[in-house]
Amino acid sequence: MSYVEIEIRAKTVDLAVEAAMQELGVESREQLAVEVVSEPERGFLGIGGKDAIVKVKRQDPRRQQRDRSRGRSDRQRSSESGRQEKSQTTRNSGSRSGRRPNGGSDRGKQSKGKPVSGQEKSRKDDRPTLSVEEQADQARQFLEGLVDAYGLEGSVETRIDDDVIVIDVNGEQTEALVGVRGSVRSALHELTRTVLQKYSQDTGRIRLDVAGYAERRRQALTIYADQLIDQLTAEGGEIMLEPMSSADRKVIHDAAAARGGVESYSEGEAPRRYVVLAAAADVAADDGGEEE
Repeated sequence: MSYVEIEIRAKTVDLAVEAAMQELGVESREQLAVEVVSEPERGFLGIGGKDAIVKVKRQDPRRQQRDRSRGRSDRQRSSESGRQEKSQTTRNSGSRSGRRPNGGSDRGKQSKGKPVSGQEKSRKDDRPTLSVEEQADQARQFLEGLVDAYGLEGSVETRIDDDVIVIDVNGEQTEALVGVRGSVRSALHELTRTVLQKYSQDTGRIRLDVAGYAERRRQALTIYADQLIDQLTAEGGEIMLEPMSSADRKVIHDAAAARGGVESYSEGEAPRRYVVLAAAADVAADDGGEEE
């Protein structure tokens, strides 16, 4: 009887084997002969990952039975060998110490009860305290290396704005570092902050933008908020927006404050925190006030 060999790709080796089991119609992984062609690669920030590749075929039932029998014999031999070694070790230990095997050792007790000094309890933080300018330079070097590692054409510029490190990653190819709704950009922001924390005790605030995404996002959200405010001004009531990041929520709050006639507030817990826009008259009525 011939056994068909198939090749499966999946995020992990286990998922690939499960898919092969379904395709071959087997219920146990022991019925399969699995050869891992390549392990999966996660990539960096969701970019450049690779699936696992495995070759799978059904095992010959006779060979499977022989393997199980051989495995049981090996386990029995290993168990017997382990018992013999343990017995021999116990006898040797008892003869060296001059005590019964279960007597223990005073040396081990003394080592276990050794007090820990205060210096070992609290290690001194040997990280230097970098200035904001030095931190900006460190962030620039890190991001330039990251852009180069991905083979992208782009530049990294930094400046200091009221003790805030403003970082701009520019270049058409750097759009790949934005992600869906800026998800990759947000990850880069956190990663850059983590790098600075590694080299400096006190780290400044960071504002990171990639390929001008933050400005485009701010303009789009402002237009969106203006449309909602027009609707509330004409119809009243309130509108609950989708969950947003703190930066996006600030844009909505700023737009509401600039227009007037509406109130804005945030509700929920991060990362599901969202903004509610309400007509000012409805807010006053809910608070028991009178409309002028």
